[in-house]
Amino acid sequence: MEKYLIAFVAALAVSFLTTPFIKKLAIRIGAIDVPKDDRRVHDKPIPRLGGLAIYISFMAVVIALVPFSTKLFGILAGATLIVMLGVVDDIKPLPSKLKLLVQIAAAVILVACGVRVEWVTNPFDSVDGMIYLAAFSYPITIFWVVGVTNTLNLIDGLDGLAAGIASIASLSLLAVSVMNGHPAVVIFTAALAGAAIGFLPYNFNPAKIFMGDTGSTFLGFVLAAISIEGAIKGATTLAIAIPILALGLPIFDTTFAIIRRAVNGKPIMEADKGHLHHRLLALGLSQKQVVFTLYAVSAFLGLGAIVVTQDNPVKSIAVMGFVAATMVLAVSQMGFQEPEHKRKLDQ
Repeated sequence: MEKYLIAFVAALAVSFLTTPFIKKLAIRIGAIDVPKDDRRVHDKPIPRLGGLAIYISFMAVVIALVPFSTKLFGILAGATLIVMLGVVDDIKPLPSKLKLLVQIAAAVILVACGVRVEWVTNPFDSVDGMIYLAAFSYPITIFWVVGVTNTLNLIDGLDGLAAGIASIASLSLLAVSVMNGHPAVVIFTAALAGAAIGFLPYNFNPAKIFMGDTGSTFLGFVLAAISIEGAIKGATTLAIAIPILALGLPIFDTTFAIIRRAVNGKPIMEADKGHLHHRLLALGLSQKQVVFTLYAVSAFLGLGAIVVTQDNPVKSIAVMGFVAATMVLAVSQMGFQEPEHKRKLDQ
């Protein structure tokens, strides 16, 4: 337990101390977010690239505390490729197709190093209890990794939102990994949570620096990777539900965005103002109120993931049923049209 605490505190400290230097670097190389459309909730240029501090702190702690393995190399190499892409994109925006190709390449590195969804539990099979994916494990893993990588990026629309959600998801997966007996994954999640929380004082409203694509895609990629090792391969009845719950908020927001754009005849990759945080802002909530509301939702889903880990079929099915019903109710209330934004969003 002491080692896990060291990982968390060390990552938090390095991230907190490194961020001011990254801010200066971002200004020097022109990695600045200039508000150019009405989707932005800030009205003045703010440096981005803050994710680089999260990356540096995470890498330093993990390399120092986790024994080398092929899987470790895959996670760190893939994450480094994602960060390199993010740094370039934060300086000069890149085409979506190019970013997608690089993300797939990072996921392929991960899979080639042995980090993949090889099997999932089958609650209807009392003998073997598993469904082996065989060759399907490769495309399923790549789809999961690329999908989660982008969900964190899409939800990064308010000061402190993505960093806070990633922290909560990391802590949820940390608890799950402890219960499943995966010590290396516990260090991963502790380091990731610490790195994100150490960045939050500079990123919370009013933000002094943004994490940019460098941070949001890095957090998404690492969460996708460690969820495979620490949750999906668990022996619980509904193991596949654990990471889906822990990352439930960004997954729901992204899925709803895809459906919304398809219903309205818009390209899936086209940005809009229909995300959950946009809708809550349109209701009159301030940025901080919206962020704390979504933190609470994410924490509730994280607790649901922990309940499912306890391998009680009745509780697991009850949690999933409640979450599914809540999602259906939320979609029916929100509809598929973008909300009206008649007030200033950066209040």
